[in-house]
Amino acid sequence: MSSDRIASLLSILSEVFAKHGPAAPAAAATYSPGDFSIHFFLQLALIMLACRVVGWAGRRFLAQPQVVGEMIAGVILGPSLLGLFFPELQAAIFPKEMKNVLYSGAQLGVGLYMFLVGTTLRLDHFATKARSAVGVSLAGILAPFFIAFLITPSLLGVPGLFAAGISTANATLFMGACIALTAFPMLARIINERGLANTSLGTLSLTAGAFDDAASWCVLALVLAAFGAGPSVAVLAIGGGILWGGFVLIFGRRLLAPLGRMVEREGTMSHTVLGITLVLFCTSAFVMDAVGIHSIFGGFILGVAMPRGLFVTELKKKVEPLAVVLLLPMFFTYSGLNTRLDMINSGQLLLIALGVLAASVLAKFGACYLAARLSGEDNRTALGIGALMNSRGLMELIIINIGLQKGIIGPALFSMLVLMAVVTTMMASPLFELFYGRQARASGELEALGENVGGSAAGSPT
Repeated sequence: MSSDRIASLLSILSEVFAKHGPAAPAAAATYSPGDFSIHFFLQLALIMLACRVVGWAGRRFLAQPQVVGEMIAGVILGPSLLGLFFPELQAAIFPKEMKNVLYSGAQLGVGLYMFLVGTTLRLDHFATKARSAVGVSLAGILAPFFIAFLITPSLLGVPGLFAAGISTANATLFMGACIALTAFPMLARIINERGLANTSLGTLSLTAGAFDDAASWCVLALVLAAFGAGPSVAVLAIGGGILWGGFVLIFGRRLLAPLGRMVEREGTMSHTVLGITLVLFCTSAFVMDAVGIHSIFGGFILGVAMPRGLFVTELKKKVEPLAVVLLLPMFFTYSGLNTRLDMINSGQLLLIALGVLAASVLAKFGACYLAARLSGEDNRTALGIGALMNSRGLMELIIINIGLQKGIIGPALFSMLVLMAVVTTMMASPLFELFYGRQARASGELEALGENVGGSAAGSPT
């Protein structure tokens, strides 16, 4: 092959990631459908590879569950690491034009996963632990807002952390929502990977976490309303969420029971039943997204109302592997693409970041522990609950990305809250094992950790 042909081939390969839109000189270069396809499949391959490799390394060397490795992998693929050292390569693989595509895939993945998690929620356990769940949930909301009330005035005194002119009340509400969050999807993954899916402790933590996150999103709706979106945003979010959630939880089991009977009668889940189920999932996710809460709550609430037994077994067999291995990692990567850990670039900002981290741990871990003890839980169980509820994960990244996009917070505070999300999430599993898991596994209350690490919503290896 001649040197001219080699040069021509290299030139063609170098333009693979170029925009192939309108050829007219006056038209702006845009992405054609083929361009999106080229990027999308490469991104999926890299995302799955990174999540598998980093997840394995986290389990092997740091005793972290698979989900924490996937969270870190998302940050690695973003501007914090890959973009820092290889900015042109990172921009070529993850151009801004692809973010909307990844966002849609991310919502589908995390929504489907939370739908499956909802099908594992043991309502009998919740009934026996209702008092503890309510107490832990209220403590996980009230204490963070009290801490936010104490620290926000000092944060407002540092230029650039909050938007200029923001009121103390709105800044406090936003900080309270950020601290009160429990990483609902992350918590679900940790609970399942640690073998807690069918335990009262897992049900209690998951239920309290779901309520805390829903409350945080409602508070965010109030803050956005104060920033010019209007009071209708808050009314729609809170009212619509309560109405839809109440309808599904009150009438859902009765209306959906025929699907369970069809599966039991046929001994398997037909494509028709699967199609109906996925239509219902998409509808519930749409409603909760449309009112301003989040699609994951629509998926989770519908999952709680779904028939149990063979229906759930068949549903997980058909949907779970694709959701966990292919779709869910897009959620972590999308958030990682919006994360900049290099923004904390001074001693003052580092001290503030550490202070925010300490205050967040005290408000969530400490308050949930005390609430569990006051509700009658033993010390070991209360410590385990506090460790799990302290995880912030990528729900935190979602809410602070909204705050950054809407101009509520600046890049520096955004980065501090990212740091808090990463550290509290990495703390969850080691602290849980230290306080609760090791003794529970030694006594036979929980299965051996090796059988669950890396597990999916069903508790099977991924």
